[in-house]
Amino acid sequence: MTTSTYTVKGMTCGHCVSSVTEEVGQVPGVAGVEVDLATGLVTVTGEGVLDDAAIAAAVEEAGYEVVTA
Repeated sequence: MTTSTYTVKGMTCGHCVSSVTEEVGQVPGVAGVEVDLATGLVTVTGEGVLDDAAIAAAVEEAGYEVVTA
């Protein structure tokens, strides 16, 4: 099991959390998604190596942005 955490910018409510959870959950290989609205952190678990680009694209599809260092 692999776990990665991403910082997402722009989430302000429960609907935002639902949108991000739904979109990221559809990425192949993703087994679970946990979103912390207060911190903007999205923790993704998967069976193998997670595709960071696909997860970032899913977050953008939901209408938000992954903050990169």
